[in-house]
Amino acid sequence: MRLLINQKKNRSVLNVTPLIDVVFNLVLFFAVSSTFLEQPGIKLALPEAQKTDLQKIDKAVVFVTADQQILLRDKEVSFENLGSLLKDEMEQSLDKALIVNADKEVPHGLVVKIMDLARQNGVLKLVIATEQK
Repeated sequence: MRLLINQKKNRSVLNVTPLIDVVFNLVLFFAVSSTFLEQPGIKLALPEAQKTDLQKIDKAVVFVTADQQILLRDKEVSFENLGSLLKDEMEQSLDKALIVNADKEVPHGLVVKIMDLARQNGVLKLVIATEQK
């Protein structure tokens, strides 16, 4: 009988390095592909409720009528004066928000000009008013 004292046993070793690489790449892929974007302020499908508590929000509101008249807090203003009036409003405002309430017939370019003018004069938050169907 022969004794094998120092003979090495054949052991199979599972190399987990490629598995770790694949899992790490999957984690990176899902982390990069799932972007966390802030949703825009325009909500078209608002939830409905049976009872709501109405609150008066005292924010700066710009109305643009179908015939392109601009009203700030229900007072008609010209486009040239709107910037300075908005600047004064934003100095008194806590949240520096402006609600733009434009008729659907108003040209898109005018609304964009008003939004640009608002940003230049201290408005930090722009809200476009929409009507729920």
